[in-house]
Amino acid sequence: MDGKILYEDKHMILCVKPAGVPSQPDPSGQDDLLSYLQQQAPSVRLIHRLDTPTGGVMVFSKTPKATTKLSTTVQDHRMFQKEYLAILPCPPSLPEGELRDYLYHDKRANKSFVTDHRRRGSKEAILTYRVLQTLPDGHTLVLVQLQTGRTHQIRIQFASRGLPLLGDGKYGSREKCPYFALWAYRLSFPHPITGLSVTASSKPDPLNSPWSLFTDTLQDL
Repeated sequence: MDGKILYEDKHMILCVKPAGVPSQPDPSGQDDLLSYLQQQAPSVRLIHRLDTPTGGVMVFSKTPKATTKLSTTVQDHRMFQKEYLAILPCPPSLPEGELRDYLYHDKRANKSFVTDHRRRGSKEAILTYRVLQTLPDGHTLVLVQLQTGRTHQIRIQFASRGLPLLGDGKYGSREKCPYFALWAYRLSFPHPITGLSVTASSKPDPLNSPWSLFTDTLQDL
């Protein structure tokens, strides 16, 4: 497994999860990133997750104190800032904006739905986005910043507006890709011990599908 380390100290590890690799052990039995890191440092603990098809930056703790601090920080999206890259089938109505919905996650189906705020179990979901490039055929690369962290949030908020992420058949895409087009591009948060600002970023390989549609733009980020 190529889980590239971006930064490491005695408290935490920032690394890149490859697309298609589970964040932690799951019923598929595939090699997962958490187990891979624990082979090198048994004290490593999971702080947050990415869907298996989604690649990009993740942070793991290495000490009990860092685990506690990071687990608290990740719940505050003003402190733990997450940015993603996504490819849509066509441009949204505005080149930048905010999407705000109430989402309900069906755990048995592992699928989220836009719903009424009065439905029991629904939670508010907010994200902002900015279009980076639109191709002549309509395919559009967007930069997304999460203001909340709901299950499948980016996927369902765009899909509910007729903009399913490229390759995301679960939410309506009819286009085929090795993995749906979502990448955890950047994390920013205070260090769990020093409090100093930490930022780490990773871009998808611009030679891999479907990111190869936007090779030049990705290289310029």
